[in-house]
Amino acid sequence: MQFSFSLRNTALAAALLALAAAAAHSQQAPPPASEPPAAPAAQAPPADPVFPKPDPHNFNADSPSVDTVNDFLRQTWGFDPNRVWQVEQISRTAAPGVTKVSVAVAEKGQKDQQGMMEFFVTPDGKHIIANGVLPFGSKPFEEHRQLLAAKATGPARGAPTKDLLLVEFADFQCPYCKEAQPTIQKLLQDFPNAHFVYENFPLSQHSEAPKAAAYSVCVAKTGGDEAFYKYSDVVFENQAALTPEGSDKALKDAVTKIGLDPEKIAACSTTPEAKAAVDESKNLAQELEVPSTPTLYVNGRGISLGNTPYENLKQIVAYQATLDGVSTAPKPPTLGKP
Repeated sequence: MQFSFSLRNTALAAALLALAAAAAHSQQAPPPASEPPAAPAAQAPPADPVFPKPDPHNFNADSPSVDTVNDFLRQTWGFDPNRVWQVEQISRTAAPGVTKVSVAVAEKGQKDQQGMMEFFVTPDGKHIIANGVLPFGSKPFEEHRQLLAAKATGPARGAPTKDLLLVEFADFQCPYCKEAQPTIQKLLQDFPNAHFVYENFPLSQHSEAPKAAAYSVCVAKTGGDEAFYKYSDVVFENQAALTPEGSDKALKDAVTKIGLDPEKIAACSTTPEAKAAVDESKNLAQELEVPSTPTLYVNGRGISLGNTPYENLKQIVAYQATLDGVSTAPKPPTLGKP
């Protein structure tokens, strides 16, 4: 049998779930010996998992508390009502201040599929080590939420308030970013009270992405946020033209199509100010340790748009809004057009 969870959308979740899935896979029982066929029997409903009582000797660290670990897992996994777990260990390690946490993980209706997940909490109590250094605590996404509210100043659309703040880090030359744009459009239709911000994160492997990003800065400066999103749509639509030989023409054509002066925007894009604006966005991405593009932050919670089904994404946005006490009812008027 395969042990799997539906949440595979943040670096945090991916790391934790990979550990849990691997543990469960290794603990699967061997297939039973062959037996003569039995008469058909009525099918009983799948039994829910039952965790054994934890050994109190496994709890010898001063922090974090069991409540903090549960709060952290509830923030990360709680949107899925089928996910169940039990904290099995919070213990000291040989590294001063570093705590080992073990958690039994399962899903409702899957009695025989349980896994053990382990991670380490750093001395500051704000991070865990699990295939990387990741945020931890009762509100693990709050620090990133505040950081983005202060520093994500790219072109915006949607609701004027930042109660439900969606920030996308994307690269105009990234094919997955192009594929993600209809997802963003649909998300803004389903959550009209969301305040959406686009942040440039041109990747080093995409030679024309910095130029496209610099153009976008000048488009927004000249024509405003609405002009930026028109430009973005055109550039993503014609992404194949972003080559060393064709990008100049493609970007100027995009500017012309949205009604701005292509020569003026081209000249602006080479200025130190335009480069500084792109670098500022890149620096924010690096401060957040954005792993890839496209990545969407929902009130500080990072989600990879490249491998998250839309219904899961919608479920996570609604859950995060509920955690943060944010209503998902419309809040007109809006900025720009979703």
